Amino acid sequence: MDPMSSYSWLIFALGTVLTWGLYGIFLHMGQVGMADPVNGRYKAFLFVGVAYFLTAVIAPLAILMFKGTDWSFPAKGLWISLLAGILGAIGAFFVLLALGAAISAKIQNPAAVVMSIIFAGAPIVNALISITLANDWGKIRWPFVLGLLMAAGGGYLVTQFKPVHGPAKPAEKVAAVDPAAPDSTSSSETHRR
Repeated sequence: MDPMSSYSWLIFALGTVLTWGLYGIFLHMGQVGMADPVNGRYKAFLFVGVAYFLTAVIAPLAILMFKGTDWSFPAKGLWISLLAGILGAIGAFFVLLALGAAISAKIQNPAAVVMSIIFAGAPIVNALISITLANDWGKIRWPFVLGLLMAAGGGYLVTQFKPVHGPAKPAEKVAAVDPAAPDSTSSSETHRR
C-alpha cells in the first residue's frame, strides 16, 4: 500500500480547511465589493451560486461523462445529497447575513468573528448529530466532552480577543481648559519663588 494514499484523506481535509478558511474572507470582501449596503449580500450570494454551478454541476458532469457512468441515481442517495446541498447553500446564505449584520453592528474584522464562531460551532453540531445517528451516546468518554468544551471555548476566545485595527490604547481625552479656573502650574511656580 502506498504510504501517501493512507494520508490522502488528511491532505483533502486540510485542503478543505484552507479553502473554507478563505471562503468567509472572500465572501466578506465580495459582499463589500458590491458597493451596495442594502443588496450587496444578495448580489454576492448570486455569484456564490454561479460558482457552485460551475464547480458542483459542470465539473461533476464532465467527470461522470469521462468515466462513463451508468447515470442511475437511487432515490435515497439523490434526496439526501440534494438536502446536503440545500443545507450548504442555506449555510452560505446565513454566512452572508451574519457578515452583513456584523458590518451593521460595526464589529471589527467581521469575517474573523463570524467564521470563528462558525468553524468552532460546526464541528460540535457535527459530532452531536453523528453520535445521535450512530446511537453512540453510551460510548462517550470525558476527553470527547473536553474536546467539545475546548472547541466552544476556542471559538469564544478567538472571537472575543481577536486583534483589532487602530491604536492598541484608547486615545487620551484632552481636558477642556476653563480660563476662569486657577492655573495649577502658575500657583506651583509662585510657591517655588
